[in-house]
Amino acid sequence: MGNKLIVVGASGFAKEVGWLAEECGYVLKGFLDDSPAYIDAQVLNKPVLGTVDDWINFDDCEFIVGIGAPKTRSAIVEKMKALGKPKFATLIHPNVVKSKYVHIGEGGIICAGVIITTDVEIGDHIVLNLNCTVGHDVVLRDFITIAPMVAISGNVTLNDCVEVGTGASIRQGITIARNSMLGMGSVLTKDIESSSLYFGVPAKKIKNME
Repeated sequence: MGNKLIVVGASGFAKEVGWLAEECGYVLKGFLDDSPAYIDAQVLNKPVLGTVDDWINFDDCEFIVGIGAPKTRSAIVEKMKALGKPKFATLIHPNVVKSKYVHIGEGGIICAGVIITTDVEIGDHIVLNLNCTVGHDVVLRDFITIAPMVAISGNVTLNDCVEVGTGASIRQGITIARNSMLGMGSVLTKDIESSSLYFGVPAKKIKNME
């Protein structure tokens, strides 16, 4: 019998995270969500056990924040930590391919099909979704969300709360500053400044996000 785990969040991505938890050998106890729409609801045939603050009633469980938006995920983690010391799981699908030269922080979600090569530093509460590739000497800081089928070349740095859309590609040596977003299908060939949205082939700045 595996450890018990609760997913924080109950919408679409949280369902995928619940499935991932089961694939990783956890016993999925249920979900927590602040939305009134999920009161007394069932998700993946498991109960929504209460709101986010109710985590303190389940000290025998580990937790994972199944929310895709980086800033929201960060705010939820801070909200939970304000009440105590939750034990955050790190979920790595069994078929992920990674070298022993990879460091992964707490609360990470690494989905099926991901490949991570060598000398990669991954921070806390990141999401690497289905079939992403991460090259050598990459730094992924905290609360980053990488959508499915993203290709990250070597020597790339992504700072806190960066989001990269489905199917995007990032050239080697690029830095993306915090709170920025690269749109789906984009090809990034130059650095991105903070709090900016870039999109296109090659990717160009579309707007400020502050």
